[in-house]
Amino acid sequence: MAHTASLKHRISNGEIVNGIGVSMESGKEDLARILQQGKIDFFNVDCQHGPQCEDRIVSFCASAEALGVPVILRIKHTRHTYLIGNYLDLGPAGILVPEVKEAATVREAIHFFYYPQFGGRSWGGSARHGIGDRADRLEYAAWWNNTGVLWLQLESVDAVINCRHLALDGVDVLTFGPNDLMFDIERYHQPPFRTVDDCVRHVVREMEGTSVAVSLALQDPSDRDKYIDMGLTVLQTPMVV
Repeated sequence: MAHTASLKHRISNGEIVNGIGVSMESGKEDLARILQQGKIDFFNVDCQHGPQCEDRIVSFCASAEALGVPVILRIKHTRHTYLIGNYLDLGPAGILVPEVKEAATVREAIHFFYYPQFGGRSWGGSARHGIGDRADRLEYAAWWNNTGVLWLQLESVDAVINCRHLALDGVDVLTFGPNDLMFDIERYHQPPFRTVDDCVRHVVREMEGTSVAVSLALQDPSDRDKYIDMGLTVLQTPMVV
């Protein structure tokens, strides 16, 4: 079972953490059964390629929080970074922004992810992650800014090349969308990277000496040790339906 408040710190400290993709249709009992599979530090939920219902997000996040496991929610679209605060008011402990290419997208994500004075997230929401124990405005804002986990998903060659410029202060994790990334690699006559692994190695090198972790959703769980040896510290296993 995960320790929600320390996930951000564990990631920044370079600890190996493990997540699993789960369907938002999973109830508390389903999630409890999934946790019996082994050590799981977070649940990953994909709203980009699946149905999104705000009431269901609230219910799902409440179930996961009751089990002590934070939820990382992939938002519907890259251009929805202005809605990150609204998504967070529904209960996730972290946000994954897909198909990031521009530093302007990252700056907007950071602004709406964090409370003042670091960001500009609006105050409110009774379903927020951890709010039950921290009703005071300043206490909760400080706690959130030190707890919430912000992910960026790299899905293009340009994003991989420019990853250092995207890893701004406030970003915790860089991950990959392997299939869309391969589409982009395939459009080049002579691509600078030929495989997802080439991209992973480049980003790991670029993030050396920073607190930003590199992650990947494993297509084959047996590749876990291979990617740890490459320098990944945040690992995700395939979705459980």
